Amino acid sequence: MFFRKYTIFNLTFYIILFLLNNNLNAKYYKFAGGPSGGTFQYYASAIATLAKKHKIRVLASPSAGSIDNIKKIENGEVDFAVAYSGHVFQGKNGILKNEKNKYNNIYALGFFYGAPAQLVVKAESNIKSAKQLAGKSIGVGNEGSGAAANSELFFSELGIWKTVNKRYLGYRKAAEAFRKGDIDAFWLFTGFPNAAVIEAALQNNIELVNIFNDAQDVKMFKKYPYFSKVVIPAYIYKGVDYDTVTFQDSALWIVGKDVKEEIVYELLKIVYSDNGYKYMVSVHKSAKNMTIKNGTCGIVTPLHNGAVKFWKEKGIIN
Repeated sequence: MFFRKYTIFNLTFYIILFLLNNNLNAKYYKFAGGPSGGTFQYYASAIATLAKKHKIRVLASPSAGSIDNIKKIENGEVDFAVAYSGHVFQGKNGILKNEKNKYNNIYALGFFYGAPAQLVVKAESNIKSAKQLAGKSIGVGNEGSGAAANSELFFSELGIWKTVNKRYLGYRKAAEAFRKGDIDAFWLFTGFPNAAVIEAALQNNIELVNIFNDAQDVKMFKKYPYFSKVVIPAYIYKGVDYDTVTFQDSALWIVGKDVKEEIVYELLKIVYSDNGYKYMVSVHKSAKNMTIKNGTCGIVTPLHNGAVKFWKEKGIIN
């Protein structure tokens, strides 16, 4: 009996040793996405699936979103996450709203997709600049949302935030209020085409305001270097027969400082491969811009060493 138990013990020990030596990854890497059903969570889950196929164990879990993810990375609660470049920049520099802490354990890996600012007005309003909305009623996004935070930032830089009648409405409710004439304009910070704007364009003659020049005039891009220029092409929305020049923040893949270089490098190889790209786009259409060429788009904070190695190999950075 003793010999039998001893043999079983040895067999179990050597099986475990074999698994570890063959790198079938006893370790889980935690990946924070976002609210269930949201775009961030789609990305986290998709990468977890791709990693599993290559025997890297990544566990995707929901979170409250970008700022929550930054805090979780900083505190070592998760290894990977999705966050807006602006929030990473603000965290690194200790300028997050209502916070003085600096988040120094966060590094960028790559670009996922852009979230452009979109400002919708009625064609008959003849509003060609956001500055003309002083004293008017604007749907600025849900209270506490990234859209609302960026609307406050933008209109404050223009010097008109205190003058506007702010309506904290989600995109669908804003489109309905716009249709009824309860608000003069509504603001979005999301990918295009957006369903709420499509709906508004079917019910009204709309225009999108070219707001890039407004932001440039007040030197907003020097103060907030994570914003980048983007063009919403003509005819994306009914009646908008011109290109709309605006700006966007970038949703990024981020990582904690203690994740090993080789793991970061391998995951980047998997996700930004041809097959990885195809899978990401199949999961969420916003990933269509997640190309090698755009790999470091919108990143204004330090890259992880594994990412430096990968993007150098691809010729994206020197």
